[in-house]
Amino acid sequence: MLRLLLSVRLHDGRYHGRPDWPPSPARLFQALVAGAAQGDRVPHEDGYAFEWLESLKPPLIAGPPARAGQRLRNFVPNNDLDVVSGDPRRVGKIRAQKLVRPIVFGTETPLLYVWAFDEAPGARTTAQRICAIAELLYQLGRGVDMAWAWGEVLDDREAEARLAAHSGALYRPGDGAGGTTLAVPLAGSLGSLIERHKRMRVRFQRRSELEPSGKEPDRAAAVGTIFVQPPRPRFRQVAYECPPTRLLFDLTGESTPWRLDRIVGLTERVRDTAAQRLRGDRSGEAAKIRNAIVGHRDGDEADKAARARITPLPSIGHPHADRAIRRVMVEIPPNCPLRADDVEWAFSGPLLVSDRGEIPCELVAATDRGMLAHYGVGGAASACLWRTITPAALPQQAARRRVDPSRMREEAKGGAERAEEEGKAVSAVVQALRHAEVSTRPLTVHVQREPFEAGGARAEVFAAGTRFAKERLWHVEIEFAEEARGPLILGDGRYLGLGLMAPVRGASRDVVVFSLPADARVAVTDREDLLRAVRRALMALSRDDQGNVPPLFSGHEADGAPASSGRHKHVFLACADLDRDGWVEKLVLATPWACDRSAQAGRGEHTEFDRVATSLEVVRAGPLGVIPLRISSPDQRLIGPALTWESHTDYRPTRHAGRGKDPGAALLADVAAECERRNLPRPEIQMLGLSLGPREGAAARLRLKFALAVAGPILLGRDSHRGGGLFEAITR
Repeated sequence: MLRLLLSVRLHDGRYHGRPDWPPSPARLFQALVAGAAQGDRVPHEDGYAFEWLESLKPPLIAGPPARAGQRLRNFVPNNDLDVVSGDPRRVGKIRAQKLVRPIVFGTETPLLYVWAFDEAPGARTTAQRICAIAELLYQLGRGVDMAWAWGEVLDDREAEARLAAHSGALYRPGDGAGGTTLAVPLAGSLGSLIERHKRMRVRFQRRSELEPSGKEPDRAAAVGTIFVQPPRPRFRQVAYECPPTRLLFDLTGESTPWRLDRIVGLTERVRDTAAQRLRGDRSGEAAKIRNAIVGHRDGDEADKAARARITPLPSIGHPHADRAIRRVMVEIPPNCPLRADDVEWAFSGPLLVSDRGEIPCELVAATDRGMLAHYGVGGAASACLWRTITPAALPQQAARRRVDPSRMREEAKGGAERAEEEGKAVSAVVQALRHAEVSTRPLTVHVQREPFEAGGARAEVFAAGTRFAKERLWHVEIEFAEEARGPLILGDGRYLGLGLMAPVRGASRDVVVFSLPADARVAVTDREDLLRAVRRALMALSRDDQGNVPPLFSGHEADGAPASSGRHKHVFLACADLDRDGWVEKLVLATPWACDRSAQAGRGEHTEFDRVATSLEVVRAGPLGVIPLRISSPDQRLIGPALTWESHTDYRPTRHAGRGKDPGAALLADVAAECERRNLPRPEIQMLGLSLGPREGAAARLRLKFALAVAGPILLGRDSHRGGGLFEAITR
């Protein structure tokens, strides 16, 4: 196997071909074609070489450390001279704003593109022809991005050595989604570029006459020309992955393990030690070291993206783990201005002794990296549910109101104020996910001061000796719509060890709520047809290789008989029209044990329900059409908790009232018995409306008032598995 290596340098250390970075292989291919072209034609020998290059797999790319430059607003003519009657002297009247923000990088490090190819007959000669064409390259990106290039044909060992010596980031083409998506040549790319060049030359054509229909001509026709859009060039999109380099160190010495609540102090010691060691070795690069290791509060997002992140890892993974700190992870982003091996050297060795005189300890490269899996790092399967190990430092506007300890009774907070504070914190967490570049959509966010598991520490104890007020610290639990991978670190203290989250594996959802799109709405009167289609879809998704459907989704035993043991064994389905506009907005799927507190989940049923319910993406409902579904955050009106619940759909009793009995009184007794069977607290029941059907059948609207807040969903009555007896939480 041989490698074709093309090296490119840009004169000014700026690249304007945003938004892609590094410059895509398609941009390089276009630049090579532009350099080789002779007028409107490409020499035959060069054309053959380009077609050979199209047939190769996407190349590896090594790019120098880069960051986004400063924005510049430029005002240019908008090519609509007709607005000013074609007078070029009035061009100032049609200027439009254009935002320019280049990518900035060091010119001492080249861009490398490495293609692999087999040593077939003539392949080396063709690759050398590409190297000769590279000498003709004069720009890469926009017209202002002047560049030059050269090529080499190397064997595997030489190419790997060149990549290893490169001080920048290495981008590898991947098979899946995610990462950085770049355009890559494919068979026919050269032909599409030639065709586009030809069409660009005739995109403005003269009109010989007015519209044949006799209609008033448009403005283009008035001046006798029309514009024809040239075809786009043919390229394919490939996801390039460039994960950060993650170093793991063991913390050794007499002062280890380190206490969890002193994680910020440990992070600062590790950071300052590495920075001092690098400054002593590179006295002339103080600013670069400060930005890459220490950082500063006024730095923008580009500076933070290039900064190494130090994260001490508490010991987790077992119920009896003490959560003390024995390991430190260092993440080096691809665009860090320092070499990864230099950073590793700086962090290895004894830590500085601070003014408080701690016993010395040191960092040693770890041989066992198993702890990373507990934080969702590496190939370990992750989860939808994540919880903080160390609290997240949220912005000041999400801080709790401080209560003077000497005036606890006078300044006590009411429920409304606490709910408002938690709401602000939840909004801040959503923003923190965006700043951490977490693209997975959150379904639910819960905040509290207490740790979620034994062995943790309350949020406020982490504030001692830090720049964060204790009122800004919150423990956070996030449930995502899809599985997320780690490490997941949120908040303003994510570079100081705060906001570290761990996945909760094995935690499955017992209730899944879907939203129906506005363009595929279903009338409330058609909800029974919709729910039948949903149940059929769930049965199809849960069917095994032998065609068997578990009772959890079919409602039938293995022999086909209805599951009528007296216990609820199959899922509950319901539709909700929360806006009362006559259209179904929400679709609720709930497990038997979520709606009937006396039910027990069978082995594996938690995981099976979560797998099947979350894989439901579309429902084919016959005359209702094809309905796409999207998992949404559970609405409090459906899930609660709340003290008061009112009927959203009619309650139908489980037993007939009997001849001669008062239907209303019998129905109230039936509701009380149903709540008792479901292990719900005995509520105060108020009838809001009663309707009698044929054969003395009854349906009622009810209000249930509990002494303590009860979580939903609440589905009661004879048809509760089909959306009947759905109650809505009243929170006002």
